[in-house]
Amino acid sequence: MAQYDLTPIDVPKVETKYRTIKTPIPVPESLPIFAELSKSEPRSMMGQPPIIWHRAHDCTVEDRWGNRWIDWSSCVLVANAGHGRDEISQALHAKIDQGLLSTYVFVHEGRARLTHMLRDLSPDPARYQVFLLSTGSEATENCIKLAKTYAREKHGPRKRYFVSFQNAFHGRTLGAQLAGGMAKLKTWLGDTADSSFVQVPFPDGYKNEDTRFELFLESLAARNIEPEEIAGVMTESYQGVGPDFLPVDYAQKLADSCRAHDIMLIMDEVQAGFGRTGKMFTYQHYGIQPDLIACGKGISSSLPLSAVIGRTDIMDLYAPGSMTSTHSASPLCVEAALINLQLIQNEKLVEHAAAMGEILMPALKQIGQKYPAHLGCVHGQGLVAGIQVVLPCTKTPDPDTAAAINLKALQAGLLMFAPVGIGGECLKIAPPLTISEEMLNESIEVFESAVDAVLG
Repeated sequence: MAQYDLTPIDVPKVETKYRTIKTPIPVPESLPIFAELSKSEPRSMMGQPPIIWHRAHDCTVEDRWGNRWIDWSSCVLVANAGHGRDEISQALHAKIDQGLLSTYVFVHEGRARLTHMLRDLSPDPARYQVFLLSTGSEATENCIKLAKTYAREKHGPRKRYFVSFQNAFHGRTLGAQLAGGMAKLKTWLGDTADSSFVQVPFPDGYKNEDTRFELFLESLAARNIEPEEIAGVMTESYQGVGPDFLPVDYAQKLADSCRAHDIMLIMDEVQAGFGRTGKMFTYQHYGIQPDLIACGKGISSSLPLSAVIGRTDIMDLYAPGSMTSTHSASPLCVEAALINLQLIQNEKLVEHAAAMGEILMPALKQIGQKYPAHLGCVHGQGLVAGIQVVLPCTKTPDPDTAAAINLKALQAGLLMFAPVGIGGECLKIAPPLTISEEMLNESIEVFESAVDAVLG
């Protein structure tokens, strides 16, 4: 993760329809807040560009000193329907006035409405159910649990392996990191690592140029793992380190193989879902039907909520009271999600994301072509994209240059979250799906200027 210097820097003043920079960055008056946080919380929380959020509306973020940024973070792919939507705020006020803030798993009406809405978005509403949770990690952990439970109960203990992909990120809890594919995030596991969790190469076409589905089978055979021994396969619909997408033929062969061997196919849509790539769910680009779908982030555009959408015969494996969560279907989070899904559908934000992607992706590829020695690849679809910044004429991550570009953009009024990727080299682009063509074009110009300032 990038480390940002908290020394205020005088930067050019900016005043446009969508951006305002009036002060040094970081704002000198903000430094006491950062100092207090350095004492009261772990340094792991200090990895983002050094601004203090005060207000966020639609596609912009403001501090309380008069600065305003176009947002290319969506609060890490949460604010799909835009920040601070009045419709969501009004619904939350109404729910608070009603006096319903928490329910455990006692039933409230909103829960029935939301599970119905999400079931209608499933591959087959007659055969799928919905389990509401709080975080993406909870959702992926639940998918792991269900896949392994189904395999053991139907096929016995031999069907125990859980397959995921190298460079995958499925969350920060134990099971999610056992399934994750980045070794540096697993060192804390030590002897608790479970040999039934295995990772195979992801066919991104850049970090791994071998995109044959046969490589999936060969990788498992090299470990003496047979398809009959696999309980589940989980992949992000696009890997967040890129975003890196599966080739369509690979995804379809994977789905066919899972179906042939009764392996649970799990698509992690936590950051990919709810319109981000120009489909309601990214797996729909592949023409496949997953058994379990992990959802989160953009499900509410605001409050913490996640969900597992899965086949009824899998979801019903646990008896009443034995698969629950304290804040499952929290009334406020559910209300936010209900309004959010209505906004996404009524405002045709899925289609809008697809149309804006037709502007964003060619522009980013053109920027990449200006500096081919430093910008290794450009991947994206809809309103998510990433540029890999590498050491000249290599595929070696260059996190320092990526961070420098990120900071230049911030100083000019364009907010991105800190570079991601396997080595902090990926400049991730993910504005709210409400971004207008005018705002998108302005933000692309700012980004290109930041790249030019660092690499030109």
